[in-house]
Amino acid sequence: MATPKRKTSHARTSQRKANWLHALSAPMTAACPKCGEVVLAHHACPSCGYYRGRQVVKVKTEEAAS
Repeated sequence: MATPKRKTSHARTSQRKANWLHALSAPMTAACPKCGEVVLAHHACPSCGYYRGRQVVKVKTEEAAS
């Protein structure tokens, strides 16, 4: 296996990390068409329980919990 002949400098390491970290971004979000709440893409809405036009999760309401 190949072995580096010289130590990688801090500047070179930082440049490599900066390029990689720059590529990271925040998760994709969208508005729920049913209630308008912000939802992660490809996830059921936590406030109403709908995904792709049908209810897939039963959500407890505050009135029923009391």
